[in-house]
Amino acid sequence: MNEAGSNSWLQDAQRPEVVTRSLKVSAIVGSILVLINQGDVLLGGDTTYLELLWKIPLTYCVPFAVSTYAAVEAIRSTGARNSNAD
Repeated sequence: MNEAGSNSWLQDAQRPEVVTRSLKVSAIVGSILVLINQGDVLLGGDTTYLELLWKIPLTYCVPFAVSTYAAVEAIRSTGARNSNAD
């Protein structure tokens, strides 16, 4: 058994509330980052769209991963504190 209970890190990351929150954060932060990093290209057409096919999805993956990591670590930290209180 790990410190936060019987769930593995991956199981905690797949919890519906974690996935939902990470998707929301990714949509907001990813969109802002796309506008900052690729806005001129999207509006001006200075590059091929083939290049953007990998850059834009990757831009959304980063905030999703960060949000998921933070949420799972918070869950596990809280679980560890709660199990120590017993």
